[in-house]
Amino acid sequence: MRFEDFAAARLPALLRYAALLCGDRELARDLVQEALTKALVRWKRISALDRPEAYVRTMVTNEFLSLRRRKAVRTVALTYDTTDGPDAPTVPDHAAAFGAGEDLWRRLIGLPRQQRAVLVLRYYEGLTDDEIAETLKCRPGTVRGYASRALATLRVEMTRVPSFAQGETA
Repeated sequence: MRFEDFAAARLPALLRYAALLCGDRELARDLVQEALTKALVRWKRISALDRPEAYVRTMVTNEFLSLRRRKAVRTVALTYDTTDGPDAPTVPDHAAAFGAGEDLWRRLIGLPRQQRAVLVLRYYEGLTDDEIAETLKCRPGTVRGYASRALATLRVEMTRVPSFAQGETA
């Protein structure tokens, strides 16, 4: 398979995955662009693998996880909405089917990067613990630990009653 064909076929899924990881569409585009640039250089070796998409997904994950090791990049939010017009996604987003998405996004973004990556890989990408461990280069037990801590944190956050709902005024 040629790199151009692979990139055209997998780009929407990679962008959705990266957006779920980082919670920012522009940053997601940067992550995917970096990963695909690196993949192009190594494409002959990557295309010979059984599952090149898994390898490139790992590259995107590593780009996301290495963000904290880089200098902060200043970004400027655009004033237009990219959910309409020619740049609008053509494939429905799986996360849109679950109401209260905005609240869940805020809570997911608050998780540590490794925990967030495990939840996205498990529940959005549908990977097994072994596949996640391979992607994150850790043991399956570590994956289960990250998932357990992340879910426990989300459970606590979801059951917490806002202070203004307890009779205080905001």
